[in-house]
Amino acid sequence: MSPAVEKTSVARTLGYLAWVIVMAFFFANAEIQIEGGAGWATSLPTWRIENSIWLDLFWGGRAMTGYHAWVFTFMALVFFSPLAFNGRWTWRDAGLAAAGLIVFWVCEDFTWFLINPAFGWERFNPVDAFWHKHWLWGAPVDYWGGLAVAAIILATRHWPRKGGR
Repeated sequence: MSPAVEKTSVARTLGYLAWVIVMAFFFANAEIQIEGGAGWATSLPTWRIENSIWLDLFWGGRAMTGYHAWVFTFMALVFFSPLAFNGRWTWRDAGLAAAGLIVFWVCEDFTWFLINPAFGWERFNPVDAFWHKHWLWGAPVDYWGGLAVAAIILATRHWPRKGGR
């Protein structure tokens, strides 16, 4: 890939990530209207599965709720829908969709805390955000892990390919 094409590709990825952050802002606002101050669907009329080794391993120890099962699946379909309809499927495009989805959820969750009138920055902590069980450096561990995975995917996406393709 020529340097000019690579710059365009990186610029497009950055534009895409900016769009993802805008989407996260709008979704956080919608979710505040749905949940109010009761985060992680604690007051919603939905089923909950709690205290499972599988949730500890794959879900950060949080409860799995019907609300989150449906909304997470829906957003995955949203992010991967271009691959279903553009007539081609590549690992690079799938990586971009996966990285976008990860960045979306990290930004959406953090934005939910910042703009929610019942929370704000002062209540972004392990005591008030009790559904986030594991924290590191002032944020849920999931944020750091998710952003690291997204960064690795994006770095791999933009790594020079053999054969100039």
